[in-house]
Amino acid sequence: MALIARRLAGHLARGLVMILVVTTISFVIIRNVPGDPLLARYEKLVEQGMAPDQAERATAALYGFMPSGTLWEQYADYMTGLFRLDLGQSSSTPGTPVTTLLASAATWTVLPVLAGTLLSFLAGVIMGVYAAIRRSGPLGDLLAISGSLLHGLPQYVLALLLSATFATLLPIFPGSGTADIMIEPGFGAAYIGSLIEYATLPVLTYALAGYGGWILAMKSSVVTVLGDDFILAAELRGLTRGIIFRYVARNAILPLFTILALSLGLLFGGAIFIERIFTYPGLGLLLFNSIADRDYALMGGAFLLITAAIVVANIAADMLYTVIDPRVRSGEEAP
Repeated sequence: MALIARRLAGHLARGLVMILVVTTISFVIIRNVPGDPLLARYEKLVEQGMAPDQAERATAALYGFMPSGTLWEQYADYMTGLFRLDLGQSSSTPGTPVTTLLASAATWTVLPVLAGTLLSFLAGVIMGVYAAIRRSGPLGDLLAISGSLLHGLPQYVLALLLSATFATLLPIFPGSGTADIMIEPGFGAAYIGSLIEYATLPVLTYALAGYGGWILAMKSSVVTVLGDDFILAAELRGLTRGIIFRYVARNAILPLFTILALSLGLLFGGAIFIERIFTYPGLGLLLFNSIADRDYALMGGAFLLITAAIVVANIAADMLYTVIDPRVRSGEEAP
C-alpha cells in the first residue's frame, strides 16, 4: 500500500506540472489569437439585431473586463488568480465569473459523455467477446466490419447523420436544445423525460463513436488471451468452454478499463463538435462560443478544465489498473 501511495503522489505531482505547463502554453496562444475581442463582440451584437450605436455603447462597457498590461503582467495576474481558483470574469457575459459558466456547462457535458461512453463500453465488450468467439463465421465478420466502419467515422459525421435522420427526415427526437421550453424545470417526470428525450441523440452519438473502438479492442484482447498457456491447460483438463471463456473475458477486459478512464477525459475535448451540431450547452459549445467571441478568460478556463480532465483520467487509469489487476498488486506488494 505504501508503494501505491507513493505512486499516486508521483502521478499527482506530474499531473500538476503538466496542467501548469499546458495552462502557460494555452495562455500565450490565446493572447496571440488574431482578431480584436471588442470588434468581435460589436459585430456579434449587430448581427443579433442591435442598433450600431447601442452595440458600440455595449461594447465600450467591456473595456473594464479586458486584460490590461504587458503579456507577463497579464500572465502573473492570471496565475495568481488560478491558485485562488479565480479564473476571472467573462467578457462575453460581463460580470459573470468564468468558474460559474464552466460549472454550468460541465454539468451538461459530463452526463451525456458518461452515459454514452458507458453504453458503448458495455455493448462493445459484449459484442467483442462474440466477435472473437465467432471470428471464423459470418457473425464474427459482421461484428468486426460494423466495428471498423463505426470506428472510422469521425464523431461530427455521426452527429450529422443522426441529426439528419432522426431529427429531420424522421423527426423522432429533437435536434437541438436540452429540454422543452414549455415544461417548467424541476424534478417532475415531465421535465426529466424531456431532458432524456433531448439528450438521446448526443448520447447515441457518443455511444456509436466509441462502440467501434471497444468491439475491436475487446476482440483483439480476447484472441490474444486465447493463445495463453493457461487456456491450453484448462482445455487439457477438460473444463467446459463456458468456464474457459469466463476466465478469458475476465483477463481480456483488464486493459480496456484503463482505456475507458482515458476516453472519458479525452471526450471532454471532442464534445465541441457534437455539442455544436446539437446546440447542446455543454463545455464544447461554451469553448466554441468563447473562441468566436475572443473571450480570453473563458477560453483559458475551458482549456484548463479539459486539460485537468485528461490528466485526472490518466491518473485514474493507471491507479485503476493497479487495483483491478492482481498481477500488478502482487508485484507491488512483493519485497
